[in-house]
Amino acid sequence: MQKKIKKVLIIRFSSIGDIVWTSPVVRCAKKQLPGVELHYCTKIQYKSMVEASPYIDKIYYLEDSLGALIKKLKKEKYDFVIDLHRNIRTFMIKASLGTKSKAYDKLRIKRLLFTNFQINFMPNCHVVDRYFDAAAPLGIKNDGGGLDYFIPEKDEVEMDWLPETHRQGYVAFVIGATGWTKILPFGKMVELCDKINKPIVLVGGKEDFENGDRLEKFFNSPTNDLEVDDGLEKLNKKAVIFNGCGKFNLSQSASLVQKAQVVFGHDTGLTHIAAAFKKTVFSIWGGTVPNNFYPYGTRFFLLENTKLNCRPCSKSGRASCPKGHFKCMKDLVFDFHIP
Repeated sequence: MQKKIKKVLIIRFSSIGDIVWTSPVVRCAKKQLPGVELHYCTKIQYKSMVEASPYIDKIYYLEDSLGALIKKLKKEKYDFVIDLHRNIRTFMIKASLGTKSKAYDKLRIKRLLFTNFQINFMPNCHVVDRYFDAAAPLGIKNDGGGLDYFIPEKDEVEMDWLPETHRQGYVAFVIGATGWTKILPFGKMVELCDKINKPIVLVGGKEDFENGDRLEKFFNSPTNDLEVDDGLEKLNKKAVIFNGCGKFNLSQSASLVQKAQVVFGHDTGLTHIAAAFKKTVFSIWGGTVPNNFYPYGTRFFLLENTKLNCRPCSKSGRASCPKGHFKCMKDLVFDFHIP
């Protein structure tokens, strides 16, 4: 008879999108293992993403010292470790704990072939479903409920925090991402906002504020001296922009996404958080591709240039286009209809 599983540790150190993708495993583990005490381990900067989860009983954070973290974890006497990160630090943790464990398959060689040589042996399987392979020894199965994101009550954004022009409804546009090749050039952002032609809330971090400020001024000011491509001056310029980038913390930004009518976003964490709220997502792709990483468990539309043979050029974005032309974003056609 198999020993009853009493205490399980799930590890995922980073980043925003990846942590959101672990949420179905967390939910299913808690619901499908009777009486289990479920612990989660992540980096301290992602505390707000997991602290409100009703499925997690205890959280450990990686701060400055891996050794100090391991010392705390060893006291817990886990029955099983689900490793959803699989790197040298999680290997050291598992080796120190000496308990049964399983890690998800990163498919490193296949991803290397895909991103470096555009040779595609990647399975038609979202990373969320690969995460469940690591939980399979415990009999945990995907319940089909999609992603979760829980916003602490203190971070719920009220509509009266927004300009009056946006209180009756708005479209959220997640304008940032990690990696230059994952982000639309400014001129294409202008073109997209003009195509949306509705009140828009720009969502992102402090690093996105400058682009957000430029967009806000371009659309909201009667005159401006921003340098743009020749054709952009002929746009309708009827979109009304509110730049929320850098003005809200992560969970507050998630609240803005949750309250949006639809969400546009690059390949980045807040776009995947939108999927957790079952929003209709218009997902924008440049140097990366959506084959295993598309918005999970929700209605979505892909905005990508599929006519290039140089995509993907990386798994998580580059600082510049290796071909020098950046056609994956510059030649992107915005052919969509907002439902």
